[in-house]
Parts: sequence; structure tokens; C-alpha cells
Amino acid sequence: MSYRHADRVVSAPKAGRGGSPPKLLDQVRARCRRLNYSVRTERAYVGWIRRFVLTNGMRHPCELGAHEVETFLTDLAVRVNVAASTQNQALSALLFLYREVLGLDLPWMEGVTRAKRPQRLPVVLSRAEVERLLTMIDGEVWLMAALLYGTGMRLMECMRLRIKDVDFERRQITVRDGKGAKDRQVPLPETVRDRLKSAVERVRILHVQDVAEGYGAVWLPHALSRKYPNAEREFAWQYVFPARSRSIDPRSGASRRHHVDEAILQRAIRVARMRAGIDKPVTPHVLRHSFATHLLEFGADLRTIQALLGHKDVATTQIYTHVLNRGAGGVLSPLDR
Repeated sequence: MSYRHADRVVSAPKAGRGGSPPKLLDQVRARCRRLNYSVRTERAYVGWIRRFVLTNGMRHPCELGAHEVETFLTDLAVRVNVAASTQNQALSALLFLYREVLGLDLPWMEGVTRAKRPQRLPVVLSRAEVERLLTMIDGEVWLMAALLYGTGMRLMECMRLRIKDVDFERRQITVRDGKGAKDRQVPLPETVRDRLKSAVERVRILHVQDVAEGYGAVWLPHALSRKYPNAEREFAWQYVFPARSRSIDPRSGASRRHHVDEAILQRAIRVARMRAGIDKPVTPHVLRHSFATHLLEFGADLRTIQALLGHKDVATTQIYTHVLNRGAGGVLSPLDR
């Protein structure tokens, strides 16, 4: 059996042991795992590809072309009214399907227009607002929020922080596999140092209990788990902010202790914002924006902030100069003259 598209013949997947070819979405999942994509990315891609196939009457993607892809993306923008980032995620899923799963590098895919993301200025809290916000949070959630503001880490970078990447002696934290698969180092604020040490000791006690009960393993990237088969049970690889209970890994089926759910911090910050009387929309990422802006106010140079934030291009970091008092806030209005 074969599918003809764009004057090319693409063979259907070979039959497996059961005699029938693997289903398309199973092929997508297998390819995501082979390329070591995160579970989040895998679920998102599978969801968009399923939606694309269903929208086109269950026809195989090899039978579809640029018109169907454009129509699908346009429908998302016009009828469903999704954000530009959501539309681009759907396009990325379809690009992944054709290139990585079906092995088709089709010229028309390059011509599909990506939605233009609006250029918006980041929401930034004043130092007084940050202090009020953190005052309304306590416990482990306070520590996570303080680290976001004190280091500029992204939300999931904080959630996925491992014991081995916290260096108390050198007062720095190594952020592993950040955006763009890059590592970087950020300062460990002295304000949170003692609390972070206490958190690590609590993890040590919890890990000893897990090992005594026959568990204690943590998720590792596939390459590392193969290279270091015993590392998953080592204390150094445990999460700094572990979940309260063990859960089943959706891929391997193993019972492991994962990191804490990021929704816990998101909810805590939402509640703290209201209690602190802050009228701005505040999310965990706003603390990262505030970190960068306040460093600029203290006189740090853009290149240093770029490295701390893990930005690929300094042009991305320059957006924070627009929210300083050197911008609109630094100009005296003619009305006030």
C-alpha cells in the first residue's frame, strides 16, 4: 500500500508483529520519544495532529497538501480565535509530522505562513510590589517564588531543579536544558540560602524513606538513564521540589516521585496578588521580568542579563529597557511643564 502526494510515492509503514502497520499517532509518539521530546510536547503534537486528521475527514496526511494545512490554521485563527502562539504550535506539530514521522520534506511546508506574534511589553512589578507579594506567601511556595525573582529562572526550570545543580559553596545554580536546550548559571541569592539548605535536607529524608520502601527512582533523560543506569536512585538527581506523593510515569509505567505540580505555585501567586492589592496581572513569569528590569535599574549591562536569562539574542533582552524610567516614565510631559 502507498500514498501518492506531490508526485512522490510514500510507502505506508511496514506491518508490525501483529501484521498491521502501527497507527499514525503511535508513530508520532514513538518519534517524539526517540528524539527525547518532553511529555508536554508529545501530548501537544499528538493533539494537534489528531485534530488535523479529524478536520479533514480521517484522510491520511500524505493525501493532504498546502491548501488543507492553510485552511486548518486559518480556521484556528478566524473561527476558534486562538492566539498566535497557539497557531504556531499547531504548525510546528504538522511540520514535525511531515518531516520527522512521514519523512517528507515538502517545499510547500516552507511557504506556510506563521502567525505573527504581537510585540507586547512585559508586566513588571516594582520592588515594593514584589516585597508585598512575597509577604503573602509562605513555606515551600515562598521559596519557589523567591527563586524565580532572585535568579530569573523560568517556572519549569525552577520546578525541574535537581539537588546536584545547587552549589551552596559557590553560591550559584546551574539551570540544565533550558529553552533551546542550553545550560546556564544563575546566582544563588543569599536571602534564600538557608531555606534552600533546609529544603534539600527535607528531600534527603524523603528520599531515604522512598528507598526503604523499594522506590526512590526519579525520571532521567533517556541518554543519561542508559549511560548511568543507577543514577535515577541517587540523591543528587532528586528534585529540589518533589511532589508529595509518587506517581506513575505515563511512558514507562514506573512509580516515581516527580517534581511538584507547577499549578501549585501559579495558584499561590494568584491568591497572593489579590491579598497584596496588586492590580497588575501577575504570573510566575512576571517575577522573571521583574528580575531583569530591576537588574537594569541597578546598573547591570544587557549582555550580563542576557546570559542570566538564557536569551539567544540580546535583542530579546532589550525589551526590558522599554519599561525602565529611561523610557516614557523618564520624560516630563509638556502638560507638567
